[in-house]
Amino acid sequence: MTHAATRARTAYKPARFPGAPLLGTQARHLVGRFSYGVTPALAAQVRAAGGAHRWFERQLEPSRVADRRAAGLRAWWPSFDRRPAELWQRQERELEGGWEVMEDYARWALVRRITSDRQVLEVMTELWENHFNVPAVGDAQFTYRVSYGDTIRSHALGRFDDLLHAAVTHPAMGIFLDNAVSTARHPNENLGRELLELHTVGRGQYSEDDVKASARILTGFRVDLWDSWEASYSPRDHWTGPVKVMGFRDPNAERDGRPAVRRYLSYLAHHPATAQRVARRLAVKFVRDDPPQALVDRLAKVYLDADTEIRPVLRALVASPQFKASVGSKVRDPGEDLVATYRVLRVQLARPPAGRAGDEHAVKAMLWQVGNLGTSPFSWPRPDGQPIDSESWSSPSRVLASMDLHWAMAGGWWPSKGITYRTPKQWLPRKKIRFDLFVDHLSQQLLHRRSTATLLRACCEMCDVSPGDVISADHPIVKWDFHRLLGTVLDSPAHFTR
Repeated sequence: MTHAATRARTAYKPARFPGAPLLGTQARHLVGRFSYGVTPALAAQVRAAGGAHRWFERQLEPSRVADRRAAGLRAWWPSFDRRPAELWQRQERELEGGWEVMEDYARWALVRRITSDRQVLEVMTELWENHFNVPAVGDAQFTYRVSYGDTIRSHALGRFDDLLHAAVTHPAMGIFLDNAVSTARHPNENLGRELLELHTVGRGQYSEDDVKASARILTGFRVDLWDSWEASYSPRDHWTGPVKVMGFRDPNAERDGRPAVRRYLSYLAHHPATAQRVARRLAVKFVRDDPPQALVDRLAKVYLDADTEIRPVLRALVASPQFKASVGSKVRDPGEDLVATYRVLRVQLARPPAGRAGDEHAVKAMLWQVGNLGTSPFSWPRPDGQPIDSESWSSPSRVLASMDLHWAMAGGWWPSKGITYRTPKQWLPRKKIRFDLFVDHLSQQLLHRRSTATLLRACCEMCDVSPGDVISADHPIVKWDFHRLLGTVLDSPAHFTR
């Protein structure tokens, strides 16, 4: 009887391989939403912490989580610690373009997300870098972009009012939205407008007069874009006089307008409309694209009651029934798919050599991989940041591009330099194992859940075997076709969602 005839009469009942204990559905949901993929190593950390909620609480205090592997990655790229003037001079001398430094910054972010044990911090840092988007592709802001990312990370789990002030007054933001050249005589409205429209209260809450006043308040923050590239505050460039933005009024009488800026940004951070926008953003990211208004209202109240502290809002979110009911409802975006694939395949990455010699190394190639899926980190050109909803990343072309990524990495074909893949034999849990048990083992390892009848059937049909076939190191699947099996598991909906 042929395999095809055998499969026609087969009931695809999934087997159960006795692996390490799996996290329960809700625990996997919590850890999966606030990480870049549940791996066996991460599941072990969760169990060691005493469960998912204790792990989550520990993650909310990043300093309590040792992160030696990720901490050493920065040294791979020495230019991250160069001063802005030196970066610009290196570009002018054609030693290293700003675009090259920024591509390395995106690679650093991806590798850090793959390796870091501070997963919640990495997820929240990415969320806020999108919210306060400063593209890494500009020809001037690149000089301060690494510092800007460091600043966002340092505030990612703190108070939103502090985060808002740090982001809006940072030289990278000032260069990108022209506040670095805004003066009392010629106020530039770009940052004043985006501060209201995107960073805080949102459209419909302010007028054009409010935008003009917002821009005047922010004058004085300067960057020398021609010589020293130093950031400074220039009191003579600050517009003085009474200002009014919505319900905010200030005499703004001092030449040093920084205290007025602090008061203004604190007002915006504590505004009910800002509370709604922050709450909705978190709910869209971690619950679903159309979160119930009741959940948003509850989170907004926690935000205001906690004086804009972010952690209490996250605690309230994960405790909500809406969060618990949202299992499987969020699609991974391109970066999340790439990082999760690297994580579950447990590849080992090597430091790429400097110059052209490192061009084909995996750490460099992964930027082209994620770009093929739709977007690279920090490449979104507009100030609104890349989308965080599932619909934006659910097109047929995206699915096909992800399947291509999974297929290439399942076979260990590309990237092939500076990377060590597990061999097919290393994935075998026993010298000999029935195929249905093997599928369940791989499902546990890559998806952190038991196999299903659908997954088993897909694997059988892709590999042209039956559930009861015995697999060993000499079987054709292991010798030649293992990419078919591994790729099928990675192409399952469970890997496309978080």
